[in-house]
Amino acid sequence: MAHDDRDHKGASLSGQGELPRPADTFEVLLITGMSGAGRSHAADCVEDMGWYVIDNLPPKLLIPLVDMMTSSGSSVHRLAAVIDVRSRSYFDDLYAVLSHLDDLGVKTRILFLDASNEVLIKRYESVRRPHPLQHGNRLIDGIVEERELLENLKERADTVIDTSSLSIHQLSTKLYEALLGSGPSTVSVHIFSFGFKYGIPLDADFVADVRFLPNPFWVPSLRDLNGQDAPVRDYVLASEGARDFLDSYERAIMIATKGYAKEDKHYVTIAIGCTGGQHRSVAMSEELARRLRSHGLSVTVSARELHKRQH
Repeated sequence: MAHDDRDHKGASLSGQGELPRPADTFEVLLITGMSGAGRSHAADCVEDMGWYVIDNLPPKLLIPLVDMMTSSGSSVHRLAAVIDVRSRSYFDDLYAVLSHLDDLGVKTRILFLDASNEVLIKRYESVRRPHPLQHGNRLIDGIVEERELLENLKERADTVIDTSSLSIHQLSTKLYEALLGSGPSTVSVHIFSFGFKYGIPLDADFVADVRFLPNPFWVPSLRDLNGQDAPVRDYVLASEGARDFLDSYERAIMIATKGYAKEDKHYVTIAIGCTGGQHRSVAMSEELARRLRSHGLSVTVSARELHKRQH
């Protein structure tokens, strides 16, 4: 592996200055901890955050996987691997992997999930499955052996979460706080415009009706344009009531996102409708998105009806 390491480091120099190595923009998150402490749920949450997740990956396979992703122009920049305990040799391999990733300049974090022995016993009894280290002995024997194996890794972890008293929703919130920060900034918002004449969307958390605004369709110079064009946008936003509506709706959405972040809802869809979905709803969607982004929210925008022509 030393040859690969030199290749990465050698590629970092070009001309007068040092350019970032591909590995410098790559992140690895190792999800580990006690069996039954919530690793699988954590992996699902991390995947929802945009990480590429691999479950039960032997540590030795991390090195060729990271080397491949950082040298092949892969679009994947965040890899999360769930590391399961099997033997002491697994963790000898893991420490060697961590050292190699550090040499490559890969940002690596360890997330360790823990729970009390009593809680782990109850969880295993409820699913009626043996502990991976039980080996025909008592359940507590497997738990104690695993805890001993993981002791050093827990000490090295960047984040330790005790799930003994957490529901799955509370665990999700803890994970978002640990990896993304806390508050409404962990909520992703999608806003799309639509036309009521084509049907009300069924997949929206909020539906706003902006048909109270004057319709640019009846202005000859604006009819063939849409809400993404500056003349239509300016006309709509200058209309009486437009900014008052946006001020109130912006406040309402921010109140909701704060509550959603606490309740483990991290994706919100807002639909804004006008008659045909070409002018008012498009302009208002774009402006609401701009305002919400100013609060630190991740916001995407689409227009459901722009491919349709007005009649």
